[in-house]
Amino acid sequence: MNIILTGFMGTGKSAVGRKLAKKLGMEYLDTDELIEEREGSKIYHIFEKKGEPYFRKLEAAIVKEVSHLDRYVISTGGGVVLKDENIEALRRNGFIICLTANPEVILKRTEKTGDRPLLNEPDPGKRIKELLRMRQAYYEKVDFSVDTSNLGMEEVIRKIEEVLRKKNESCSYRPGGT
Repeated sequence: MNIILTGFMGTGKSAVGRKLAKKLGMEYLDTDELIEEREGSKIYHIFEKKGEPYFRKLEAAIVKEVSHLDRYVISTGGGVVLKDENIEALRRNGFIICLTANPEVILKRTEKTGDRPLLNEPDPGKRIKELLRMRQAYYEKVDFSVDTSNLGMEEVIRKIEEVLRKKNESCSYRPGGT
């Protein structure tokens, strides 16, 4: 089984994912990093030169590919939830956790980098609120959510470990048993 971290940009998916994988003795993979590696270009350049539809097509192909892996912590791009087939593919062999944060926290976390193509607008705070509103129903399709607004990374990881422990305890399957 994989642990899938999804959610809006700036919620901590990559940072939490790396640390969580190490702590659990699992492999780590970031779908955005994989796309950049395969394309030989940064995400914002892909958006700039080829557009969002092209990027979403790449993203869907990567999701389909990584959904067959096992024992990975996989951080996805924030828009991966926009296609139901992405969520379905990831759920087949994964537990999907959405990291959230309030718009003000997201703005503060993302304005430092300047490499967020969807926020390249005169009022990025307004755009964050619009995108969150548009994606809310998609983010609600996950197995569990953690609001990272006022939590440190260790606290987020603790919450994830707790829900995974409860999930495993409620599972009727016992290795070697019937």
